[in-house]
Amino acid sequence: MKVEHQLRAFDQIFKSYDGSQPLHRFLFVYFKRNKQMGSSDRRWASRYIYNFFRLGKALIKADYTLRLAIADFLCSQTGSLVIERFLPALMEDVERSVTEKLRLVQQHFTEFDLKDVFSFYENISEAIELHDFYISFFTQPDLFLRVNAGQMQKLTGVLKQEGIPAEELGDNTLALPNGTKLDKALANCKNYQVQDLSSQKTGAFFQPRPWDKWWDCCAASGGKSLLLFDLEPKVELLVSDVRESSLQNLEERFQEARLKKYQKKVLDLVQNNDPDLHHYEFDGIIFDAPCSGSGTWGRTPEMLYYFSAHKIDYFARLQKSIATNVVKYLKSGKPLVYITCSVFKQENEEVVSWLQENLPLKLEQMEVIKGYHNKADTMFVARLTKL
Repeated sequence: MKVEHQLRAFDQIFKSYDGSQPLHRFLFVYFKRNKQMGSSDRRWASRYIYNFFRLGKALIKADYTLRLAIADFLCSQTGSLVIERFLPALMEDVERSVTEKLRLVQQHFTEFDLKDVFSFYENISEAIELHDFYISFFTQPDLFLRVNAGQMQKLTGVLKQEGIPAEELGDNTLALPNGTKLDKALANCKNYQVQDLSSQKTGAFFQPRPWDKWWDCCAASGGKSLLLFDLEPKVELLVSDVRESSLQNLEERFQEARLKKYQKKVLDLVQNNDPDLHHYEFDGIIFDAPCSGSGTWGRTPEMLYYFSAHKIDYFARLQKSIATNVVKYLKSGKPLVYITCSVFKQENEEVVSWLQENLPLKLEQMEVIKGYHNKADTMFVARLTKL
């Protein structure tokens, strides 16, 4: 396949995509419509477009084909026609570490500034090590499984038999290469959940007790609820979300996990929900807040290119509004567990400060979970107690 052919395919995708939907969804539809593209075409096009966006806004004034070559060099461990054409002097260095390759790029392109990869650096929480965070975008995050208690040996045996490499991280977590096809390899295994490593770590803040009444108020597909039940199977649970489709996905996951005792409601939490919740009092609320998702952009690097900074304030206002409306259903002395998958201080520490100043809440503990050290998402979690 000639480099001109690859560049035409990349160019057509790049000019067709505007960032208004997740890149993986766009590519699925695009490839379906362009059936003349063979498997090799699709594979190279996907590699190039994802790697291109991993460069963020670095060297933004340079020709975009050169930016593509630099991005592909930094993100890949195998060569490509694009690297060979535009960076021939660096072709033999493609297998080096990201740190070594960055040094080479900076030598050849003195205007390259690493912080431009994540151009919203002024908004990042102070706890984050900026250099480590920036370079993490050149490596695709892993796929993580949370394994049911006592099932690790069985699951690793199946994965080994299928030839799938897996790294054990503690007693209940496996790390697999991203893109691993689990549906076929683990079709007969129901003893795990797909859940990011950092998301699993938020469970340390829950501390549920038997027969407690908990509310997962922005439940989405139910990952935090399933984690809560693993920690304490005897909790009484209400799950809610503004999107009925999310709750349908949640129901499917709960059925596969054989979780049957729960309530669910479609609720818009920026509205008054007293007609639905006036008689509820909770021993704990999980508030996995809608947010920028900036801690997950290693999985969705298109956001490095298309995200607009004004959205940070929008999400911060939304988080404060929802928290105000849910805290009144929390019993005194009980926890609100506030979670985001954001690295922005406006959505994290500043929201926690606002909650304490404006609501009857006192901070117990909070943490930035630095997933960039583990090829995982970066998240923020805080446990606040109602006064």
